[in-house]
Amino acid sequence: MTTGGHLLGGRVVYRQPATGFRSGIEPVLLAAAVPVRSGEHVLEAGTGAGAALLCLNARVRGVLCAGVESDDLMADLAAANARANGFSGIGIITDRIESAAFPGRFDHAIANPPYHPPRGSASPVAARETAKRGSDTLLATWIARLGGALRDRGSLTLIVPAGTISTCLAAMAQSRCPCTLLFPLWPKAGRPAKLVLLRGVRNARTPMRLMPGLALHNPDGSFTPAAQAILGDGAALVLDG
Repeated sequence: MTTGGHLLGGRVVYRQPATGFRSGIEPVLLAAAVPVRSGEHVLEAGTGAGAALLCLNARVRGVLCAGVESDDLMADLAAANARANGFSGIGIITDRIESAAFPGRFDHAIANPPYHPPRGSASPVAARETAKRGSDTLLATWIARLGGALRDRGSLTLIVPAGTISTCLAAMAQSRCPCTLLFPLWPKAGRPAKLVLLRGVRNARTPMRLMPGLALHNPDGSFTPAAQAILGDGAALVLDG
């Protein structure tokens, strides 16, 4: 069973499972952070129902996307969401990122990887368990596959929990996509960042920069104007601005 809804303030029609794994704001923020231009090719690992690729296509028309999703039902839902929005440039590969065959090289690669620790409590919903259960090995494998699919100077953008930064930085360097930007996402001003955006560039030689980041919520819990512009209006999130 699925439920209907919208993303980007109604600009994107979006259906997702009624129970189990459901999208949060992470894929919307991830899509907003990709420095993509019309005509470029984007690869996503763990596409789910397609939220990130849908938002990316709504912001930049003419983008050509390949989304890799191992769950058959979610892959079908992502393809249906692309059709419902008229985004013909989104193709879905039903496979695991570890074994998927990619159609050539990409200008950009993105992911919101599974990150729940291996010893954590298991979800009773199998689809949610698969989507969220991660490990250092899994993170490194995803990063290696995404980084290896990029053309020279292509970008790799990840949204990950702050606690996985060291694992991700090491894997990005090993995959020849060293991190050039670390962008914290603050729940509120003065609060520790739970999530970060990482930007790597294939064969980059520039040192990593720690950016000021973005505060998502006002003290009363509402979204800040900057966050609302991204989540509701489809604005880009410029990591190096």
